[in-house]
Amino acid sequence: METNCDIPASPQCIALLRETLELLETKDHSEPGFTFIILGASGDLAKKKIYPTLWALYRDNLLPKHTSIVGFARSNLTAADIRSRVTPYLPRNDINNHPEKVDAFFSLNQYVSGAYDGLEDFAKLNSVISSLETMPSANRLYYLALPPTVFATVTSNIKEQCMALRGWTRIIIEKPFGRDSESSALLSAHLSSLFKEEQIYRIDHYLGKEMVQNLMALRFGNRIFGPIWNRENIASVMISFKEPFGTQGRGGYFDSFGIIRDVMQNHLLQILCLVAMEKPVTTSGEDIRDEKVKVLRCMEEVKLDNIVLGQYTGNPELEGEAKEGYLDDPTVPKGSLTATYALAACFIKNERWDGVPFFLRCGKALNERKAEVRIQFRDVAGDIFNEQCKRNELVIRVQPGEAVYVKLMNKTPGMAFNLEETELDLTYNSRYKDLHMPDAYERLILDVFCGSQINFVRSDELVEAWRIFTPLLHKIEKEKVKPSLYKYGSRGPAEADELTQRLGFKFYGTYKWVKPQL
Repeated sequence: METNCDIPASPQCIALLRETLELLETKDHSEPGFTFIILGASGDLAKKKIYPTLWALYRDNLLPKHTSIVGFARSNLTAADIRSRVTPYLPRNDINNHPEKVDAFFSLNQYVSGAYDGLEDFAKLNSVISSLETMPSANRLYYLALPPTVFATVTSNIKEQCMALRGWTRIIIEKPFGRDSESSALLSAHLSSLFKEEQIYRIDHYLGKEMVQNLMALRFGNRIFGPIWNRENIASVMISFKEPFGTQGRGGYFDSFGIIRDVMQNHLLQILCLVAMEKPVTTSGEDIRDEKVKVLRCMEEVKLDNIVLGQYTGNPELEGEAKEGYLDDPTVPKGSLTATYALAACFIKNERWDGVPFFLRCGKALNERKAEVRIQFRDVAGDIFNEQCKRNELVIRVQPGEAVYVKLMNKTPGMAFNLEETELDLTYNSRYKDLHMPDAYERLILDVFCGSQINFVRSDELVEAWRIFTPLLHKIEKEKVKPSLYKYGSRGPAEADELTQRLGFKFYGTYKWVKPQL
C-alpha cells in the first residue's frame, strides 16, 4: 500500500494496518467507504480527544482510505470553526512538520448544526452523510460525545433517520452508562430496542491503555505466573487510580456523579476482571468478555463496612489551587457530601480467589499521579532472615511511565548479610526507546472500524457491575454518609490504611520505585 506520509511507521503499525485493511475489505475485494459522525462535535471531549485521535490514525495511515468525518452539534459553527478549535490539541510537531497532511485531514471534515431532539435536523444530517457516500459499500460510525441525558433521544433519531443503507451502522457510547442498576437497565433496554448488541460499543478508554491490555499477555503468556496466580500465594491485589489535582472548576459535573461512579464502578472494576478472570478459550472478544462476566457474577455486593470515603480539604502549606478544598470550588453545592476519594475492598467467591481482598482505590488531590495494579504475595514461610523479608510484589504501572516490575528481596552489597528491597524492572521508555505508544482512544476507535468488541463493555457485564455497586451507592445517599477529610496532596484518609491493614495488605513505606533515567 502506498502512503503519502514521511513519518516512519513502526513494524507494529505496519502489521496493524495490514490486519485492519484485511478486516475492512468486502468479500469482492472492493474498498468500502466510511463516515465517522461525531455527535457533540463542539464539546470538550470531541476537540480534546476524538478529533485528535482521528488525526493520529490518519497521520499513521491507519484510517481507512475512503473515510469522511461529520461533526454535529447545536452550536452554529462551520468546518473551519471546528478546525480552529481542534488545532490547539494536535501535536505541535505534526502541525509544523506536516502542514499539507493536516490540511488534507481537515478537508475530510464537514459540520452540521442541529438540535439533538430535532428529527428534521437529523434528516439534514442524513442528507449530508449520503452525499459523501460514493463507494458501493458505505458504513457509518456514530460517536456520542454527549451528556447521557440525551442518549435516548439521539439514538432514536439516528434509528429513524440516519441508518446506513449500503453497509453497517455502529454506535459508540461514552460512560456513564446510567447512575445505578435501574437507570442503566432502562438505557440498555432502549438501545437494544433500536440496535443489535454487536452494533453497540460502550467505550471505557482505560481498556485501551497499553499496560491494561498487557495484563492478559503477562498472565497467560508466561509459565512463571500461572501456578502462583491464586489465593494460596497472593495475599491481596491493589488497583489504584490517583490524581494530584482537584476538580479545578468542574465540581458541578463531578458532584452529580462522585468518584465511585466516575472511576471505580467502570475503570477499576474492568481492570479487576482482567486480573482475576480464568484463561479464555481464545482471544476473541466474546470469549474474553464471557470470562469477565464470570468474575463479576462471583463478586459480592460491596458493603459499607468495606469502603472508606474521603473528601479533600485545602492545604495551606501548598501553593495555588492546593490551598482550596473541594467545598471551596464555587461550582460545588454548599455542604456537599460527595466523595472525592474511595477505597473499597471487593471479594470474589470462587475457588481461585476466595478470601483474597481486591482493593479498588481512586481519588483526587492526592500526593501523586499514578494508575497501577499491585499484586502482593504472601509472606515467606519459615523466614530465616530475622524478619527482614518484606512481601514480594508484581506491579503493572499503567501511567505515568508504563512499566512492569517485581519487587523482591536482595542481599545488600558488602560484607554484612542484610537484605534490602529492590526490583526487576521493565520500564517501557527504557526497553522500547523509539516506539510510539498509541493513545487509548486510537486503539479503541480502530477497533470499532474493525468490528472488534474485545475492549468494549457488554450489556451483561454492565448489569453485574451495577449490581455490585448500586446497593452501596443508594445506602450512601440515603444515610448521607459523611466522608472522612484528607488534605490536598496527602495519601488520602488515614482510615483507608486502617482498612487495608485490617484485611491483610501490608504497606511498609520503606521503598519507592524510581523511574529509570534514560
